[in-house]
Amino acid sequence: MTTAPVQSVAEPLDLPDLRCRVDAVLHQFLQAKAVKAAARNLPEEGAHVLAEFLVVGGKRLRPVLCALGWQAASGAPPPEPVVRVAAAVEMFHAFCLIHDDIIDQSHTRRGHPTVHRALARQYGAGRPGPLAERLGTACALLIGDLALAWSDELLHTAGLTSRQLTAVVPVMDAMRSEVIHGQYLDVTATGALTADLERALAIIRYKTAGYTVERPLHIGSVLGGARQALLRELSAYALPLGEAFQLRDDLLGVFGDPKVTGKSHLEDLREGKHTVLVALALRDAAPRHAAILRRLVGNPQLTVAEAAQVRDILTVTGARTQVEEMIAERRRQVLRLLASAHSIRPVARQTLRQLADTATRRTS
Repeated sequence: MTTAPVQSVAEPLDLPDLRCRVDAVLHQFLQAKAVKAAARNLPEEGAHVLAEFLVVGGKRLRPVLCALGWQAASGAPPPEPVVRVAAAVEMFHAFCLIHDDIIDQSHTRRGHPTVHRALARQYGAGRPGPLAERLGTACALLIGDLALAWSDELLHTAGLTSRQLTAVVPVMDAMRSEVIHGQYLDVTATGALTADLERALAIIRYKTAGYTVERPLHIGSVLGGARQALLRELSAYALPLGEAFQLRDDLLGVFGDPKVTGKSHLEDLREGKHTVLVALALRDAAPRHAAILRRLVGNPQLTVAEAAQVRDILTVTGARTQVEEMIAERRRQVLRLLASAHSIRPVARQTLRQLADTATRRTS
């Protein structure tokens, strides 16, 4: 596979422009799906719900990393086929989020009702509450399935060469499998609080680090003809950054401002998520505090006052500070890698450095 030609004057990726291009691809694709459904007397709702879900917030982090992977390999800005693949990655992300919210029984996402909650309200008129909830969940599952199928369709109609398609499909397949395995680990660990730090980190590596950072970078880079040396450097960048990203997410899920994060800061505690934050607190807590954590974390009826008590314990045990230190150390590791990287094109390195900072210091 040949690498795309390098421009005479390489410029950093224009992130706002890229996000607009990805959004345009998604909008046009879903609009066409709605028109086709109407022409065949099929429900248009799947396309409309996905369009509404995708337009509300979202950082487009994975499409950005996909484009950066391309630029890291080629030095050039992403052409339209690469943007369409980046949109396919975002469509897969929609599938993950919709199903994840069902699994977690979340009520809000990005400051709005989750898809299954919104559909339950839509179908609630004239139906008993439990039936409306069941219908909302069932419809959201199906719409998530559509997002999964349409992600694959976007990939295969992106206009890639046969060599590019052959190179990228195994990476997409690996990303999909890894995130589902990570989700499975997350689900089976929920509610069984332990001080097992390694399991909490394993969940992060599979559910977030690979899926959020490593695989999107690999997807873009193999489209640009990446060699193994570049893939190794991108992994060395991606895995610590992905871990730091999730560690920050865990902190925001408990200590974040819901008005900023768009998500309740009670849900993670009520679900009893097996996070690094909780594992560290259990490991280091005094017996009295550990007993309180085991009683309260995972209680679906956890009150605001009880959540405040849990936050106090997470702070007094030093768990919150330790997680901040873990994030900082991973950020330093990423920056050291970028400073010594030989295969990542300098034009991409600059943006990757900025991204490492914003992804680990974010407030939402």
